[in-house]
Amino acid sequence: MEHNLEGHTINKRQLVFGWTAVAIVTIIASFWAYWGGVENFYEGWYSESIWENIVMMLAQYWMIAIVFMLIGFVGVRFSKVSIFLNLALGTGAAIFFSGAAFNTLWAMIIIPLAVIGLLFFFGVVKPRKLAYALVIGLPALILLITSIYGIVKISTRVDDGDYGARVVEGSGGICLIWAPKGPGWPEDGVSYEEAREICAHLNEDGTKLLNEEVNIWRLPTVEEAVASQILHNENAGGVWIKEEERPEYELTPDKETPLWDPHSMIIYYWTATPAGEGKAYIISYNGYVHPGNIENKYGYLSFRAVKECRE
Repeated sequence: MEHNLEGHTINKRQLVFGWTAVAIVTIIASFWAYWGGVENFYEGWYSESIWENIVMMLAQYWMIAIVFMLIGFVGVRFSKVSIFLNLALGTGAAIFFSGAAFNTLWAMIIIPLAVIGLLFFFGVVKPRKLAYALVIGLPALILLITSIYGIVKISTRVDDGDYGARVVEGSGGICLIWAPKGPGWPEDGVSYEEAREICAHLNEDGTKLLNEEVNIWRLPTVEEAVASQILHNENAGGVWIKEEERPEYELTPDKETPLWDPHSMIIYYWTATPAGEGKAYIISYNGYVHPGNIENKYGYLSFRAVKECRE
């Protein structure tokens, strides 16, 4: 059965192909819009320069969603061009991610792009306004909502500008001195063993590494790290539930002083507590705890050395 729209003869199969492409693009773009909107304010948006934050947001967190929104627009408006755009994007991805595994490169990028391009090429999308609302409007709305939430969250963060050694009284009577900015609280990512080695050689005031081990400083245990988390200068009431291997909080912590630097890319700290063979617990600024391979070395994973408070 054929439908005549605007002087063009369109069969049901073309409509099915076209709207299947729209559905796939909408799902993918919306997923990446949600991921990018949330992650942008979780691990990104830490620079003191608003322009650096904006560039990072567009290039690192929103880019995939924007690309699929563009794919959707071109597919709906210029269906015969879509296949060439997608092939060009697939070729670029193959070159850029040449060392990636098959499941990552082909199954998640190249094949979906080819399928979407073919569906648009052999399909027709009518009415276009509805299609635009789905492939562009819905992801854009998701980005807007997640961004409003993220902006409100980071705008209320506490940053007293004091990145020296800090005394933090945690729940359960725990009291620790946390190292000042420097070797005991670095800006770069380090592995678990590197963190322990640095702690062992840190001098009394935490500002310099010594040639020999003095073992004044150490990594906090997972219990201590959880108990020390803070929200708006108030202890978050964290308790480590050892039997269930999870933390529990009265308040959800955030990336704030005195424990965290809101303008650092570091969002995870190593703890001293083993989490199985070759693993140790890692804590995030929001209080989330998970096991990490002790050999992991990422730019956003570091540590902050501690020592006991003096009587």
